[in-house]
Amino acid sequence: MAEKKEFIEAPDDPNNEQPLVSHLVELRNRTVRATIAILAVFVCLSPFMKQIFDFLSKPLMVALPQGVKLLATGVVAPFMVPLKVTLFVSFLIALPIVLYQLWAYIAPALYRREKRLALPIITSSVVMFAVGMAYCYFVVFRMVFQFIAGFSPDSVNFAPDIDAYFSFVLTMFLAFGMTFEVPIIVVALNHLGFVSYEKLVKTRPFVIVGAFILAAIFTPPDVLSQLLLAIPLVVLYQCGIWLVKFFGKRQDDIDNMKLDDE
Repeated sequence: MAEKKEFIEAPDDPNNEQPLVSHLVELRNRTVRATIAILAVFVCLSPFMKQIFDFLSKPLMVALPQGVKLLATGVVAPFMVPLKVTLFVSFLIALPIVLYQLWAYIAPALYRREKRLALPIITSSVVMFAVGMAYCYFVVFRMVFQFIAGFSPDSVNFAPDIDAYFSFVLTMFLAFGMTFEVPIIVVALNHLGFVSYEKLVKTRPFVIVGAFILAAIFTPPDVLSQLLLAIPLVVLYQCGIWLVKFFGKRQDDIDNMKLDDE
């Protein structure tokens, strides 16, 4: 009976709850530090909110007829939209710090080989996400906006709302930023032992189909926008396969790695 009583009272022991509490405190501290970093960048950029929004809207303004400007249908939209744009840019600038805080939180739970991959993955992810956004801004927006404006009838005043424009730009940035993460994800999954080169090759036809499905979901309903997203996604997946072929792990290596973990 004494043993049974000890078993029942064990879950109420404060020492058993301490690990969970310490993890929650650590998560809170890391989240606060990441938030402070974003807010610090935002404070520095806030005097330039107008210029930042003008830079973001430049690809559309080039495509619009001369003298036409974006519309602000909401009462507070001229203030809130530039503020949201500046906050988004602040998050992007502070992203390395945010990712470091995330890494510092999960690092104790990782294997040694996973820790060795962390810094290259974080660095390359930030770089590739920035490259994806730059491709979207300088190539996709320029082509898509001119394409859409060219189909606008003469009787239609093509002047989008700034809030709708920001939502569209944010969605496109995230879509293309994540698209350019594909080779990083492929290589990381291979080195962590989840997929081999052979499985990646077998999965390629499904990735091609999925690329066009995702492009249809995240881009405007025109063929040009969908091709500008789907084709890079397929090409980058193939680049990931080539990287795995020359620098990755084969199926035998993955099987041996899983046996070592066991």
